[in-house]
Amino acid sequence: MAIYAIGDIQGCFNELQSLLEEIGFDPKQDTLWFTGDLVNRGPQSLEVLRFIKNLGHQHVVVLGNHDLHLLAVYYGARELQRNDTLATILAAPDREELMDWLRARPLFHSGEQGYVMSHAGLAPMWSVADANRLTKEVEQELLAASPAKFFREMFGNSPDQWSDNLNGMDRLRCIVNYFTRMRFCHNDGRLNFDYKGTLADKPADLVPWFDVLPRANANNKIIFGHWAALNGHADVPNVYPLDTGCVWGNHLTAMRLGDEKRFSVRALSSQRIS
Repeated sequence: MAIYAIGDIQGCFNELQSLLEEIGFDPKQDTLWFTGDLVNRGPQSLEVLRFIKNLGHQHVVVLGNHDLHLLAVYYGARELQRNDTLATILAAPDREELMDWLRARPLFHSGEQGYVMSHAGLAPMWSVADANRLTKEVEQELLAASPAKFFREMFGNSPDQWSDNLNGMDRLRCIVNYFTRMRFCHNDGRLNFDYKGTLADKPADLVPWFDVLPRANANNKIIFGHWAALNGHADVPNVYPLDTGCVWGNHLTAMRLGDEKRFSVRALSSQRIS
């Protein structure tokens, strides 16, 4: 029995199937963890959702920013954007069932073998206990009978720094942004939403979230996706980026927990639909 964590799929269903063949996935024994962004930009988001949902108890999913965008569109709180590839989901006969399943996924998972996982990483000032507590605050809103109000107010860049004194939608929005949009921070842990490039070319006043000091979760093993520019590499102990840009024509990557062996398959082509 093995656990494999898999980076951002973004609708690249055929590559996911190739990767599962590469790792020899046994659905009767093995478990798959997914770093979020199951959907969008790639061509087969509907197939990805159906497949993962049907894995039953053999999977863990944390929500990514594209997954939240899909939910917001479905609940009428946001418009489709020009590059979205979500129309087949929104027109599917099982869309309600799929959206109910998706919105029941957490933003953070604290699991086996000492590993934790969220889409973008773990805010430098949060312990694992903090993250477990804060994800439940958002989950309560996602599972409300009418989540449209939450989605209408969820998107935005403010506030850009965590404080325990935040409340209301400012608090919830800040939690969501750290879990799903974080890449670079200022030295005090304040989020930067503008620069999305490589570490080598970053502005001097920014640091990747995992280099903010002190970092409350430095001793935790953190699996995340979201940041394709890292190409799966971060020279920091206990930090495991797994988004290797499959939707951009690069690779889809899995890591086996325990021995941390990585497996990758090359994208069939650039999957992004303009």
